[in-house]
Order: sequence, then C-alpha cells, then structure tokens
Amino acid sequence: MNWLRRHGHWVLTLYVAFVFIQSLFFKFTGSPETVYIFEAKLDPWAASLGFPGLFAPGGIFSAKVVGTVELIASLLLLAGAAIAQRRELQVLGAAMGLGVISGAIFFHLLTPLGVAVVNVDGTSDGGELFMLACGVWVACVLLLWLRRDVWLRWIGKGAVEPTRRARAG
Repeated sequence: MNWLRRHGHWVLTLYVAFVFIQSLFFKFTGSPETVYIFEAKLDPWAASLGFPGLFAPGGIFSAKVVGTVELIASLLLLAGAAIAQRRELQVLGAAMGLGVISGAIFFHLLTPLGVAVVNVDGTSDGGELFMLACGVWVACVLLLWLRRDVWLRWIGKGAVEPTRRARAG
C-alpha cells in the first residue's frame, strides 16, 4: 500500500493525462471522427430534446470546450503530481477529469452515440473510446481516494486517520 500511496498517483495521473492529451488533436482540429461524434450524433440528439447547438461548434459542450477542460485537468494533474506541496492541484485535476469523463460515459450509454462508435463509413471503434473513458473514470476516482486528506480538509473533516499499516511501518 505504501508504494501505491507514494508512486501510484503517477501511474494514474500519466494514464489520465495521456488519454486526454492524445485526444486533443482530434478535438482541436475538427477531425472527421470528432465532427461525427459531436455534430452528427450528439447535437441532433440534443436538438431533439429542445437544445439545438449544444454540441455544435460554439456550443457549451462543443469538442473544443470539452478538449479545453481535458487539457486544464491534465495540466492540473501533472502539476499536482510533480509539486508535492501543491497536491490540491492534483485533486482539482482529478475532480475536473471525473466530471468531464462522467459526461462522456453518460453520452456513450444514454444517447445514440453508443458504446461502440460506428462512423459514417461503417467502421466501428469496437468500444475503445468507451473503455478508455471507463479507465479514466476509475483512475480519477482512485486519485481522489489517494488524495482524500486534501479534499477532506476542504470540507472540514480534518486529516484522515492513518491506517494501522502506515503507523506500524
């Protein structure tokens, strides 16, 4: 458990940052895959509920807005992991990451997007985006658990009692 507490946050942070950062090219360049997901699948779905333009360019949940949140979360995670005195940055990054990826999982499960994204040309990602999103969700939850002493102080719960193993070792 000590190794996980000391170094596991790096593994989790690097995974989340990798998934988020590698997707920025697609979100910021208007790639066909991203246009399909946001403009051909999600925006018509939102329009059918009375919210046209929600996922379109310029919309509050456009690819560029989502990508910007993912970039900020990645930078906070990396900065908080690198600077021991600033662990609250890692907590903020994990919370932002958890929020944005919870939205992604929601839209995969409860909209026409689906778990396996089928592109206009008929090819499918086989659920890869969904699986990566689930991995990011788990990683962000674990990071928040590892850094619970930070956010528990914020909500007035004080420091977390160390485990018996940590006290003994």
